Amino acid sequence: MAEHEPDLIPAFDKLVGTSSAALPKPNKGEPDLVVAADPEAAALEAAERIAAALIAAVELRGRADLCTTGGSTPIPIYRLLSQAPLCDRIPWSQVHVWWGDDRFVPRGHPESNVTALDNVLLGGGASNGFRAEGAATGGAPLPTANIHPFPTGRALAENRDNAWCATRYAEEMASHLALADGNWPVFDMILVGVGDDGHVLSCFPDSPALDSMAWTMGVPAPSHIEPHLPRVTINPRLLEAAPVLVVTWGTSKAEALGHVFGEVRDDRRWPVQRTRRPGAAWIVDEAAAAQIPAKPRG
Repeated sequence: MAEHEPDLIPAFDKLVGTSSAALPKPNKGEPDLVVAADPEAAALEAAERIAAALIAAVELRGRADLCTTGGSTPIPIYRLLSQAPLCDRIPWSQVHVWWGDDRFVPRGHPESNVTALDNVLLGGGASNGFRAEGAATGGAPLPTANIHPFPTGRALAENRDNAWCATRYAEEMASHLALADGNWPVFDMILVGVGDDGHVLSCFPDSPALDSMAWTMGVPAPSHIEPHLPRVTINPRLLEAAPVLVVTWGTSKAEALGHVFGEVRDDRRWPVQRTRRPGAAWIVDEAAAAQIPAKPRG
């Protein structure tokens, strides 16, 4: 008997994109850069922009697709989105949440990028793919069916690798998301943070992902940055197909932002520089902005 029985899932033949002149050019031009006084002000600005994007998408097409991130960046944003007044304004039943990347660990693991959403946005009422009735006090009423994490738990349970997990995610994206020019899935907003080394999503400096046309991919465990765990990620080219919100704060990010907004354009060295373009928005605090070069006068 084979090690795994055939997967009873739809097959998609075009889970790759192509170059498109219609999409914004990464690493060209300048984004909207907002420097907030402190992390709290930055998180509030980000939460308000996310809420506005979700509301507008639902009004336009009856559905909103948010691609979120991991690490510490979304935690204060989730907290604001889970409380009045923003929580009451968002039509959560029509909002779908996706992830730009994740660590190759099960949902509920401390290193999972889904854990912050479960614990903060949902008020602790979601875990391991279900929302326990009566478990949450407060939190956003986001339906369980509208939460789309990478299937890391299934992959690990079936002894699959992270490349298999990434492919399954691309298939799920193909089932639910509209496509932009170049055959790229489209979100209504993509929220990302900034790595201390200038990485974005799980695309690290000089990553092969920067050359790939696959929608999703498995990423080996990085050796230069913690946690040293294999990853799964969407292609950074998807950052060209959707509105992007980059949020970061703190002195540890200042050096990276100094390079990203410096004279040298090199998104292989600083992958997050791909979001330095018109149509993207950056929200940072004063500490993180300390080394961003001043704009020339006159």
